[in-house]
Amino acid sequence: MNAGIIVFPGSNCDRDAEFALRKAGFNTEYVWHDFKEIGKYDLIFIPGGFSYGDYLRAGALAKFSPVMNEIEKYVSKKQGFVLGICNGFQILTESGILPGALTKNTSLKFICKDVDVKIINKTCSFTKFVSKEVLRIPIAHAEGNYYISESEYIKLKQEHRIAFEYVENPNGSVGNIAGVYNENFAVLGMMPHPERNSVRTLGNGDGLEILLSIRRSIEDGKK
Repeated sequence: MNAGIIVFPGSNCDRDAEFALRKAGFNTEYVWHDFKEIGKYDLIFIPGGFSYGDYLRAGALAKFSPVMNEIEKYVSKKQGFVLGICNGFQILTESGILPGALTKNTSLKFICKDVDVKIINKTCSFTKFVSKEVLRIPIAHAEGNYYISESEYIKLKQEHRIAFEYVENPNGSVGNIAGVYNENFAVLGMMPHPERNSVRTLGNGDGLEILLSIRRSIEDGKK
């Protein structure tokens, strides 16, 4: 299984992503933000950090990178899976690949701590092989408050596109949302960092279960 880790100027979780993905059995490569050949990857991982410094708005500049045009094509052609974590989630919403927007935490403070997240849809490739119903995963963000209109929120619920909800909402997100899917459930954006809890020495290893679920789903699809 091959995973491409997108690297923007300002990405800072790319090494964490590489470590966790390799633990999950993926072959990994770094993909610079102006690279255009991503079709060979089974999984595209958009890591956390501060793409282009987030000087305008989190993810607002990264969406104009050449690689994002390629990711949009990759998604539309259903070539593989895309996982955007934290800043990666922000980039996916800014680019319109995922609905909604990530805004300032209601506390107006940067939050860094472990949180419990509940799996809402356990039928998708990202979660169907996860052994638990609730995962303990770190968060680290100042703009993790997921906003979506009431009508869009109802639509997400009806279409079962809410992936995770916080057990205790740390940032003010609508409906306690911690992660959402796109229309065909091949793209997941989430604010918690599963790659930061991929082995027991970093916590309890819960985050690795998500990556293992993706790998196993890809393997099943290739049989």
